[in-house]
Amino acid sequence: MRNYYLIIGLIMASILAFFTIFGPSLSFVDSDLKGERVIFPGPGKISVAPFPPSDRFPLGSDREGRDLLSLLIMGAKDTFILIFSIVILRYVMAIPLGLLGMRNKGVISWLNKWWNQLFSSFPVLFTAALVLTLPFLLFHEHRYYWTIVIIALIEVGRVSFIIQQEAYGLSQKPFIEAGITIGVNPIKMLVSHYFPNLFPSMIVNFFIDAGRVAILIGQLAIINVFLTQDIVQVTYGYSELFNTSIDWATLIREARKDVIRAFWIPFFPMLAIVISTLTFNILGEGIRQHFNRHIQ
Repeated sequence: MRNYYLIIGLIMASILAFFTIFGPSLSFVDSDLKGERVIFPGPGKISVAPFPPSDRFPLGSDREGRDLLSLLIMGAKDTFILIFSIVILRYVMAIPLGLLGMRNKGVISWLNKWWNQLFSSFPVLFTAALVLTLPFLLFHEHRYYWTIVIIALIEVGRVSFIIQQEAYGLSQKPFIEAGITIGVNPIKMLVSHYFPNLFPSMIVNFFIDAGRVAILIGQLAIINVFLTQDIVQVTYGYSELFNTSIDWATLIREARKDVIRAFWIPFFPMLAIVISTLTFNILGEGIRQHFNRHIQ
C-alpha cells in the first residue's frame, strides 16, 4: 500500500526547504528588503504603503512598503531555526527524563507526572505569554535565547511523560524481561532494545511538536509577545515594543488592525505558518504509517 502521507509530506517539506535555502538568491526576491512608503504609479497618482497585491507586489506589501513575498522567503530561515531550536531542546531534555522514569516510580517519574499535570492545566499560549512578559525578561539582552529555553521547558513534562509511558509499556514486553533476566547490560538494553522501539514514535511526535510550536509563535505575535524585541520611542513620553527579527510572526504583529485595512499582511504569513504546520503533521503521519507498515 502506497504511503501517500509520506510522499505528500516529503514533497511539501522539500518545497519549504528549497525556498528556505535557495529563496534569497532567486531573481524575484528583494534580498535587501528596501521598502518605499510612497510610490507614483502614474502621472498625478500617489500610492501610500501598504500596497495591495499587484504585478509589482504579488502578495502585496507591508506597512513599510516592502514586498511581502520577499519578506516571507527571507524570513523562512529565521522562522524554522526558531521552531526547530525549541523542539530539539525540548527533546534533548525530555528523552533522558522519560527513560529515567520508565519504571513509573521514583523521583524522576513523579517529576514527569507533576510537570505534565502542572502545564496541562493551563493553555500553553497563556503560560508562555505570562512568563515572557515578566519584567526581567522583557528587556533582557539575551531574550531570544531565554525565549527558546522557556517555550521548550513548558512542554518538556508532556513529552517526557509520553516517553515514560511508552518506555514503561515496552519494559513489560517478554523480550525486555528476558534480557533483564539473563543480565544484559542496561546500556546495551537501551541501545539495542529501547531506542529502536521508541525511535519511531519520538520522530512522529517531534514533527507534530514542530507544528505546535509554529502555531504558538504565531499566536504570541498576535497578542504582541515577541521573541526578539527593542523598545522604540514613538513620540515624546511614549514608546512601543517592536520585534527585531524577520520571522513570519513579525508580520502579523498588528493583525487586528491590518485585517481591516490591509488583510493581505496578516493573511499570507498566517497561511505560511498553517502550511508549515500542515507539512509537519502530514510528514509525521507519513512516518508513522511507514514504521507501522508491517502491522498493516
